[in-house]
Amino acid sequence: MQAERARLKRLQRLEKVRAIAKQAAAVESARAESTLAQLEALADRTRRMADEYRARTDFRDGLELRQLGQFVSGLNAITTTTSGDALNARALADRKQLELAQAERSRAAVEDRAKAGAAALARRAQPQALGARKAVGTALE
Repeated sequence: MQAERARLKRLQRLEKVRAIAKQAAAVESARAESTLAQLEALADRTRRMADEYRARTDFRDGLELRQLGQFVSGLNAITTTTSGDALNARALADRKQLELAQAERSRAAVEDRAKAGAAALARRAQPQALGARKAVGTALE
């Protein structure tokens, strides 16, 4: 009985540790999702800026046209780089989501084992009810 109580305490401590690990995984996952959203917004914004500048037609001379072309080219390069960073951030966010799911499964498994151990300990602690004695003889008595 003492060994079972010690095992139950270990399981409860492990459950707390796993809950903390799950919480840390949730924070990391949220950070990764936030970074992903920021990068996607930045890529979209630079893409729209490049489109707006590309659509301009009010040039005074060829130099302005050339400068605008170089500027739009630079914006396109930023968009491409940011889009690549967003893809990397998406992969990281997906990996963090998987780690969060794994942490939750680990925590839930320990919680289930702890509940089962507590229930078994409670059953053993209850006094055993003696069942009705088997009748001896016949029902004619």
